[in-house]
Amino acid sequence: MRRAAGWEHDFFRIESMRVITDEMSNTPFTTEATVKVWVGDERYVCTSEGNGPVNAIDTALRAAIQQAYPHLANIHLTDYKVRILDGGQATGAVTRVLLSATDGEEDWTTIGVSPNIIEASWRALEESVVYGLLHARA
Repeated sequence: MRRAAGWEHDFFRIESMRVITDEMSNTPFTTEATVKVWVGDERYVCTSEGNGPVNAIDTALRAAIQQAYPHLANIHLTDYKVRILDGGQATGAVTRVLLSATDGEEDWTTIGVSPNIIEASWRALEESVVYGLLHARA
């Protein structure tokens, strides 16, 4: 809602995000995410592996901004849901990602929407982190 009204947070600014998933014969899928982010005048480039794209993105983003925002250590994902919004488009359908999180005292849910499930997940994750930082207890 805030962004729809033109508000922009100043916690961090994303330069780019990339996710790579590899399947090698006889090994499980591996997923790696690289996040390039600015916190104030400092640029951070962090790469992390995860058990899937959302975990890899989350781990890379946290590595990039954790030092500036130690409260981030209290924020944890509690649920992740994907819904297809226009099933007639098959695999090209617009997806909605609902991401629920907590800081141990408050729970919240954020939304990401895109035809690209990774982008929808990224948007929901970024919104969740921003919400958690906005409501961090001093």
